Amino acid sequence: MALDGIVIANIVDELRSTLLGGRINKIAQPEKDELLITIKGQDRKAYKLFLSASAGMPLVYLTENTKTSPITAPNFCMLLRKHLNNGKILDITQPRLERIISFKLEHMDELGDLGIKHLIIELMGKHSNIIFCDEAMTIIDSIKRVNQFMSSVREVLPGRKYFIPETTNKLDPLTIDYTAFSDNILSKAQPIGKAIYTGLTGISPLIANEICHRSSIDANLSTSALNEDTGLHLYRNFERVIQLVKDNEFSPNIVMGERGPIEFSSIPLTCYSGHEIYSLSSASSMLETYYASKNATSRMHQKSSDLRKLVANAIERSTKKYDLQLKQLKDTEKRDKYKVYGELITAFGYGLEQGAKELIAEDYYNNNEEIKIPLDPLLSPIENARKYFERYNKLKRTFEALTSLIKETKDEIEHLESIRTSLEMATDEHDLAQLRHELMEYGYIKRRFNLKKGELKSAGGKNSKSKPFHYISSDGYHIYVGKNNYQNEELTFKLADGNDWWFHAKNLPGSHVIVKSGGNELPDRTFEEAARLAAYYSGAKEADKVEIDYTERKNIKKPAGKAPGFVIYSTNYSMVAGTDISDIRKAED
Repeated sequence: MALDGIVIANIVDELRSTLLGGRINKIAQPEKDELLITIKGQDRKAYKLFLSASAGMPLVYLTENTKTSPITAPNFCMLLRKHLNNGKILDITQPRLERIISFKLEHMDELGDLGIKHLIIELMGKHSNIIFCDEAMTIIDSIKRVNQFMSSVREVLPGRKYFIPETTNKLDPLTIDYTAFSDNILSKAQPIGKAIYTGLTGISPLIANEICHRSSIDANLSTSALNEDTGLHLYRNFERVIQLVKDNEFSPNIVMGERGPIEFSSIPLTCYSGHEIYSLSSASSMLETYYASKNATSRMHQKSSDLRKLVANAIERSTKKYDLQLKQLKDTEKRDKYKVYGELITAFGYGLEQGAKELIAEDYYNNNEEIKIPLDPLLSPIENARKYFERYNKLKRTFEALTSLIKETKDEIEHLESIRTSLEMATDEHDLAQLRHELMEYGYIKRRFNLKKGELKSAGGKNSKSKPFHYISSDGYHIYVGKNNYQNEELTFKLADGNDWWFHAKNLPGSHVIVKSGGNELPDRTFEEAARLAAYYSGAKEADKVEIDYTERKNIKKPAGKAPGFVIYSTNYSMVAGTDISDIRKAED
């Protein structure tokens, strides 16, 4: 996210072209740190200006949406209504390239005289605030009051003078020249990107990286790696970016990733050339679209948190059980030795004296090497042999039971890992419903029964409306990706025909990927794209490369009694694929 000085400059330019000369018609405070101001523009249209001083999401944009306000307006809202109702917007400015927007307002006071007020919003993370000042820039009040115990830099209280704290000694990117850039930015003993965004007001790490990318310079290189020519080249690209801001030549855009938007900016981002980039008509629509989508993703993450925690705990328990079973299995390795002891005592123990503590015999299982067998002196040779045979049989039974249990526990861990991977792919409530159903079916969540019918309720279950991902390869072939085990099962054994192709990350939890061949021989490029999808939708999506198994669907078998989505195959090919799928087209279902 990059709500930096450049994006705010874009917003200011948009607000100036829309709201200057308009009059405030209505003020609401839907949340403790939000304002929604309705303004009647000179074109007689009503505009809604949303201001948020939220620590996690400070924002300013024009919107068409409304939010429910409390029945009793908060004190700050009442204060603004008293002073600013029907107030005229004279100016909207941004000091330097700071993350600050100042509204200069003209209003009529109680005596009928015109007065000037300032409404200032500071968009600075946890320090964000909305501050109301008089003409002399004395604070009347703020949406968040800040006293000396909360900040040693600046108090934000009624009666205090408003000022912008100078705590970072950053330079103004709108006025800096090459000499100042070289002396103050390029002289820092830091990575180049960091030197740019820590030395200049309103420049985010994203913009710093973009400037370096346009200059064909690695942002992580030290400034000491730059010579005079490359330093000047870097400054020229910085200058071109800043000139866009000076000329108000903004291009609001959102960079899209596989799971939604990943960045936004008001200048073209060449450093994301491999991603889908959506251009928008305004900074307001860019911010509203971006944060609406981010909120949806965040809500899904919150809604799945209980399932993720449940699965993580189940995996932890099963892993501990698996480790204990392996340790117990190792203890059974001595079983054959006890069998040999019993047989050798039976064969050679007839000559032992009463109370003997050991038997020395030739081990005919091991090239007749001499072996010493410990004996219990209180037992006869036959009783000692019987004791070793009993120990052997007990360990043998333990070995056989543990071998079966270990396989079951390993399958259980793999099943849970596949569900955990599926939780990361869930995009809506239907996806979560299917995963919840699977966890209920296998006993990880308590089953809920309909008392009238005695049937399992599953909020969608197997018949949920959840759909697999659908892509179109560069060669026009349809590729389907299962989001969970039920979808994997359905894609492989119902959607796919025998000559369609099946892809899966080797020895990893992940999606079944099906390519509908239509009876044709697939091009190499389609194979490679399907493999990348299988790599991305696997437990190793963060890796650079993943080994992928692929084969025709007719070679895939379903073992009896296995969990959904678990298959076996013996005839297959393998390839190593990357996890970048940004260039693979998603179908518009």
